[in-house]
Amino acid sequence: MLLKITAIAGLALCAQLALAAEAGKVIFVAGNAQVLDRQAAEGTAVQEGDMLQTGADGFLYIKTIDNGLFILRPNTKARIVTYHVDANNPANTRIKLDLISGVARSRSGDAVKQARQNFRFNTPVAAIGVRGTDFTVFTDDDTSRVSVITGGIVVSGFAGTCSPEGSGPCEGAASRELSAKQRGQLLQIKRGSQAPQLMSGSVMSSDQPALPAGAPLGNAASPPLSSPAAPVVDTQKAESLTKASNDSSNNGNNNPPAPPEPPPVVMPPPVTSVPPEPSKPVKEAGILWGRWEPVLGPAPDFNLTLEMGRNELVAVNGNFALFRTAGRTYVSPERGNIGFRMKDSEAYIYTNYGPSARTAAAATLSNGKLNIDFDTKRFATSFDMASKAELFSWSAQGAVGPDGRLYGDSADGVKGMVNVQGLLSNENGGSASYLFNGRIDERRTVNGATFWRQ
Repeated sequence: MLLKITAIAGLALCAQLALAAEAGKVIFVAGNAQVLDRQAAEGTAVQEGDMLQTGADGFLYIKTIDNGLFILRPNTKARIVTYHVDANNPANTRIKLDLISGVARSRSGDAVKQARQNFRFNTPVAAIGVRGTDFTVFTDDDTSRVSVITGGIVVSGFAGTCSPEGSGPCEGAASRELSAKQRGQLLQIKRGSQAPQLMSGSVMSSDQPALPAGAPLGNAASPPLSSPAAPVVDTQKAESLTKASNDSSNNGNNNPPAPPEPPPVVMPPPVTSVPPEPSKPVKEAGILWGRWEPVLGPAPDFNLTLEMGRNELVAVNGNFALFRTAGRTYVSPERGNIGFRMKDSEAYIYTNYGPSARTAAAATLSNGKLNIDFDTKRFATSFDMASKAELFSWSAQGAVGPDGRLYGDSADGVKGMVNVQGLLSNENGGSASYLFNGRIDERRTVNGATFWRQ
C-alpha cells in the first residue's frame, strides 16, 4: 500500500514539474514558424528552453502562462530560457527570454509586473529589464536596438558585473532607460559598448514585411512595429489580442474571419542619430526608520498608521518600524561586495519582572560592521552595545533578497545573536537600515534599529 501511495505521489510530482516547465502556447502562426524542429500550430505548447524560429514569411505569437505576449517576426530566432512563475511568492518568480537574432516584441504578463526585478531579456550584446512594459527589439550578433510601446525599460551592455548568465536587469552608471513617453526614439548598443546610445527612428531592418491579416497586436492603440524603409501598418485596422486569444470568441463558428480592410501606409523618416539629452536624476526609493511609540519619554519619530498609508512597510520589530519610500525600486547586483558604516542607531534593554512589570534602559551602539556579498546573496553584521556599566557584542547574518531586503537567520535565543530585518537603498550613494532584537538572559532582551551609509 505504501509503495502504491509513493508511486502515485511520484507521478503527481512529475505532472507538476511538467506543467511548471510550460512557458505558454502558440495563439497565432503564419508562414514558416517552428517550435523546436516542428512546424508551429495554434495551440502548440511552448516549453522552457524550446528554440523558436521563423522563416522569411513567418510570424509566431506566443501567449505566456501569465497572460503576457512574445511575438517573433520573420527571420527571427529566440528562446524562452526560463518561465518559472510563483504566484504565491513573486520573489521566487524567474523569467528570462533570449533573442538570438531578428525582431521580437515582448509584453509583460501578470507575473512579470509583480516581479520586475526577476525579469531579463537578453540579446547577444545587451541585457534588458522592464518597468512593466511592452517593447520591441531588433538584434544581430553585433547590434541591438530597442523601442518602447508602453511602460519603460533599462538597457545595459555586457561588461563588468552585467553578464548574460545573470537574472534581472543590470543597473549601474552605464545603463540607460527609455520610456514610452520618448516617442520616435530608441536605444542602440553595439558589441563591446557598455552604454547604449539614444537615437531617433525604428528598431527594424528594411526587409521586414507588414503584419499578416488577422495577426493580433495586443493594444490596438500602440505604435506599430515599423521600419525606416518599409511601410508602417496602421494598427487600428488590426484585431486586438483579446479577440485573438479568446477561445470562445467564435461561439462555435469555425469560419475564418473576413480579411481586414487594406491598411494605409506611411513612410517614416530615416534613422538619424541625435545627441543624448542630459540625463535627469532618478529618485531612488529611500529608507524611513525609527521608533513608532514612546520609550523613556521621547516622542515617537512618526505615526505608524499614517506612514503605512504613504510608504511601503518593510518590518515592525518591537518599538521600531522600517519603511521603503517611493522611488526607483532597488535591484540587488549580481556580483560584488559592499561594506557600510553605522551612521545612526537607537536601542533599549528591557528587563521583565512579570506580565505587567517591565523597565527600559537606553543603550548605545558602536563598532558597527555591515557587509553585503552579492555573489552569495548573503550579509553579515556585528556591533557592540553599552548600557550603564555593561558591554555586549552582537552579530547576525542572513540572506539578501533581489529587491534589497535583508532576511536575518533566526537567532533562536543564542547568546550574542540577534534577529534582523532590513533593507538596502541606492539613495544618497547607498544606504541600509535594519531592525533587531535579541535575548541577553532569562529576564533581559534588547530591541533597536540601525542606519548605515556606504
